[in-house]
Amino acid sequence: METSHKILVAGAGGFIGGWLVRDLLQKGHKSVVAVDIKPISEWYQVFESADNRVADLREYRNCFEVMDDVEVVYNLAADMGGMGFIENNKALCMLSVLINTNLIEIARLNNVKKYFYASSACVYRQGMQLEAHNLGLKESDAYPADPEDGYGWEKLFSERMCNHYFEDFGIQVRVGRFHNVYGPNGTFDGGREKAPAAICRKIAKAVISNDHRIEIWGDGEQTRSFTYIGDTLKGIDLLMASEYHLPLNIGSSEDVSINQLVDIVEEIAGIKVERNYLLDAPKGVRGRNSDNTLIKELFDWAPNVSLRDGLAETYKWIYEELV
Repeated sequence: METSHKILVAGAGGFIGGWLVRDLLQKGHKSVVAVDIKPISEWYQVFESADNRVADLREYRNCFEVMDDVEVVYNLAADMGGMGFIENNKALCMLSVLINTNLIEIARLNNVKKYFYASSACVYRQGMQLEAHNLGLKESDAYPADPEDGYGWEKLFSERMCNHYFEDFGIQVRVGRFHNVYGPNGTFDGGREKAPAAICRKIAKAVISNDHRIEIWGDGEQTRSFTYIGDTLKGIDLLMASEYHLPLNIGSSEDVSINQLVDIVEEIAGIKVERNYLLDAPKGVRGRNSDNTLIKELFDWAPNVSLRDGLAETYKWIYEELV
């Protein structure tokens, strides 16, 4: 992309969106429109050099206004969170389809040069995620379709929409399937946080309070792969610079159980905790991991920040926020 291109980042007040705005500005992009539904006081990162706006992008007229003269779109806007939020707010998650519908249609009308859509590993077939040890889900494993109810269906539908806008109208779409992105400057409390941030918060609070008892959702043997924010930004950058228009995994292939996640954060914090397992709490699929064969073939690269290193940065930031 030319640094003179006008760029829209939808969902800029969120975790990944905030980091993306930072990255674009640091690379010299001079016209970045940052949009989120939340008041700016609630954004995770705010940059004065960006054009920061508050708007509900589920409304077509708001999308039309923020898209004025925009040449490149990054759509990361969605109503989402961790498993507790996703399992209990399926309708709200589905309504995010309005955002992508509005933005990509206006992108077509305005002849936008490139359009990035942030998808999720929740699009993958649930039947392939029944065992804790998952060798990895490759891009084609999203079909025949059986994604996570609510959030997963919204993401898969929006992927299809992007694909058809490429086929029918030539919109240069890029679709990244994110696998559990984590890092500093994100949600770590309130119900929308994901497992790495939640575990870091619980153990940081245990250190601060000297009460070493924590709760874990499920039996702790469910597995995921977690992708550090720096790797996620690199994956987005490589995909946007390429000619590849189909969905692509942007995720670590370092799978780990929740119990192992706790082990790592315990080591970082220098304590041991007493684990109380809530077996009836939301826990999602049994095992999910990223198959990175395709991204390695395309770019000779895959996410490579170790979970230990990424969690150390995340824990440090959350601990400092709490104290």
